[in-house]
Amino acid sequence: MSIDYPHAAETFADLLERHDRITILSHIHPDADAIGTALGIYHWLRERGKRVEVANATTDIPRHLDFLPGFGKIKNRIDFDDALIISCDCGSIDRLGFDLEGRTIVNIDHHMTNTRFGVLNLVETDAVASAEVAYQLLKELHTVSAQSATAFYAALVSDTRNFTTSNMHAGVFALAQELVEHGVSIPDVTRQMLHRRSLASLRILGEAIASLELLHSGDLAIMSVRREDRLRWGAQISDLDGIVDYGRSLVTVRIAMLLVEHDECIKVSLRSKGVDVSPIASHFGGGGHREAAGFEVEGATIDQVRTLLLDYFAKEGWFK
Repeated sequence: MSIDYPHAAETFADLLERHDRITILSHIHPDADAIGTALGIYHWLRERGKRVEVANATTDIPRHLDFLPGFGKIKNRIDFDDALIISCDCGSIDRLGFDLEGRTIVNIDHHMTNTRFGVLNLVETDAVASAEVAYQLLKELHTVSAQSATAFYAALVSDTRNFTTSNMHAGVFALAQELVEHGVSIPDVTRQMLHRRSLASLRILGEAIASLELLHSGDLAIMSVRREDRLRWGAQISDLDGIVDYGRSLVTVRIAMLLVEHDECIKVSLRSKGVDVSPIASHFGGGGHREAAGFEVEGATIDQVRTLLLDYFAKEGWFK
């Protein structure tokens, strides 16, 4: 169901009026859409004279996004104990990483698996990014500045993989044009987003590609990144962004998976070409989109998770 943005904006404005302070959060291990959406809203609220903080429970946030205005304001704690919570790009409350019991939450997202945990749920599954939802909401109330537009545009570029995902349509380009007209520098955002990889990210990419397996007549690609390899090359979690897409780029591959060993769990990223992988993620307690989803498995090794997935695929007949 599409959002009635004029009505939603009225409700949102009422919530803002009833709260002196606002806390903006995004999901753990945030990507550019999560960070860009949060910072875009942050600047819009600051420009309206609101007392606002922006936080993420993860200490390792993507360093290549430090060009975004306000990036240095992101904390890994909540200081306001009575603030309105604005959740950005997060499908379930537990993935915000904070205890939010009893808090009033505005939920801004575009994941089809969103659990609607807010008092105001602005979840538009047809949107290409959560930043699209946030921008459409805020512009109903007041124009956005160049700072907000830049954050939203970076989020849009990231979640559409530079305007190449299968959910692209003319309206997305119209949205991008609107943001540019608010003062976004396309060359600057492009340079910052695409040409600032760390050496560690290339080293760990090599490890992942070396691990690549093609199964089921080339339909399935599996890559893995082990904790010791990350530590050996000094790679941060943010250095793994985009690695799974190398598996998807292979001509025969329909589904690509990246298994990453964290301290407490194995994180699985799923990407596809024309295949709905969200049921896979949902089966294992995760979520996401039709062609991009993920989940985590605690208390297991990479090899055990690999076996778990292959057994599931065989049982459910994914590759007949």
